[in-house]
Amino acid sequence: MAIQAINILLVEDNEGDIVLLTEALSDAKMVNKIDTLGDGAEAIDLLDGLAIKDSDTLPDLILLDINLPKINGYEVIDFMKTNALLENIPVIILTTSSSELENIKAKNLEAYCYIIKPVEIDEYVNVVSKIEEFWLSTLNSKTRT
Repeated sequence: MAIQAINILLVEDNEGDIVLLTEALSDAKMVNKIDTLGDGAEAIDLLDGLAIKDSDTLPDLILLDINLPKINGYEVIDFMKTNALLENIPVIILTTSSSELENIKAKNLEAYCYIIKPVEIDEYVNVVSKIEEFWLSTLNSKTRT
């Protein structure tokens, strides 16, 4: 059974992580479109342009690395909070940092989830499983309201 199609924006600067994550997502139950950007400045430019132009093309979900070139992931979230169309897009943090302070900072910025990037290739399947669980819970909460 396929989950409702979703548009995912992956903001990640590590090419290896991009390949592993997009492959794991394509093998998942989620039928989706994945757009990738390599830094926070590109993410802000894209989101700002989409919010001005057409809210129907906004991503349904953003997978965001914290340690990005130019503008970090926290600054991307800060920017999103300034726009009514962007502030409700769910953001899942994907990072190598297991720091409790980083996790708290992400929660304070209202990131929906904080996932530590796996070291092993096979563990990316578990990451995608967590993303699917999150997305299903999001869909269920929307149908109840």
